[in-house]
Amino acid sequence: MTQTILPPIVTPSPSKEAQLEALAQRYRSARGVGMQVVELLGGQAEGLLDRLPKPVRSGLDKATLQALELSFSAAEASRTRLPDTGHWLTRAVTVATGAAGGFGGAATSLAEIPVTTTVMLRAIQGIAAEHGFDPADPDTRADCLRVFAAAGPMEEDDGTDLSFLTLRASVTGSTIQGLITAIAPRLAATLGRKLAAQTVPVLGAVSGAAINYAFTSYYQDVAHVQFGLRKLAEETGHDRAALIADFIEIVKRG
Repeated sequence: MTQTILPPIVTPSPSKEAQLEALAQRYRSARGVGMQVVELLGGQAEGLLDRLPKPVRSGLDKATLQALELSFSAAEASRTRLPDTGHWLTRAVTVATGAAGGFGGAATSLAEIPVTTTVMLRAIQGIAAEHGFDPADPDTRADCLRVFAAAGPMEEDDGTDLSFLTLRASVTGSTIQGLITAIAPRLAATLGRKLAAQTVPVLGAVSGAAINYAFTSYYQDVAHVQFGLRKLAEETGHDRAALIADFIEIVKRG
């Protein structure tokens, strides 16, 4: 009796449109936890920076620039010694550092920024690797940094502030430094709201933990969008800029 050999069952890949819609949904939901924290703080996200002591506000840009520079080197060096961690473990680490930072007020919160930034950047590099990209590759290094140019999780936004996706430049060593310099002021404002929220007495250390959870989960989701679009462009052969334009249109449609 002749055995009939059936062809293997091939599951078709989701269409380009379906993958773009899934990424758009991930982007739309990324800010959810951050907005919950804002509500706990009385919905005063835009006024949070005024709560910071003047010396902290004036030194925020420089501190953030230094944190990005140090974090980039530290996160990259750690990859040779420690394996990538899961999303939840990364969030647990930043929750712990946020609680410690929030417990001591503005002074310890400022000192905590480089640590949290390093952990978040390392998580972004892990997501790049998860999508098949080498974090040591110059283009990937630049894309990791661009994730930090996204609007923060505590900022009011209608879901259309997607300039981080179109922040393009030819990538060299000097351009990487240029990206850090360009991104630092925007990240400083975002981290300034984080610092101010961590000093709100009503929540204390709990505030720092909750805020760091919001920030870490947000930037992880944004990284999935960034590298998901890049991978989709490579897999489908579509122009990446055209895919980004389609993605932005889907997000705007809601």
